Amino acid sequence: MKTIILLLAVLLAGMGLSMEAGLLGPLGKEIGHFSATLSIFLVGGLLLTLALIFSRPRLGQLFQQPRWLLTGGILGPVYVVVLTIATPFVGVGTTMIGILSGQVAASLVIDHFGLLGSERRGVDGYRLLALLLIIAALWLMQ
Repeated sequence: MKTIILLLAVLLAGMGLSMEAGLLGPLGKEIGHFSATLSIFLVGGLLLTLALIFSRPRLGQLFQQPRWLLTGGILGPVYVVVLTIATPFVGVGTTMIGILSGQVAASLVIDHFGLLGSERRGVDGYRLLALLLIIAALWLMQ
């Protein structure tokens, strides 16, 4: 049951990313790509600040972690800027399939080698076929 709920949450979050791409494209055209990116992070930062106020944050442990774990913060703005720039030109669907292709390819490498502290999960033919089908979808969408 917990797995089903988590998979539904992941599915809904993915739908939210498509909506975000759809919103960022026009916003970026109106106010500029970097301004649109900043607006997304400002709103998110405000929501996270509220969440921290009402939770028990463990920020004191943040800088006790290996520094490489903090580099993930670089990837979010890069992702949002790419969404903001690409979506008006290729559309939400193609942008999201492209993003998904990259995510699945990187995920398979991370899983297979157990990178970034994750558990090793071998890549089999089914997973490779899934990646190829997603890449085929990207080609067909374009």
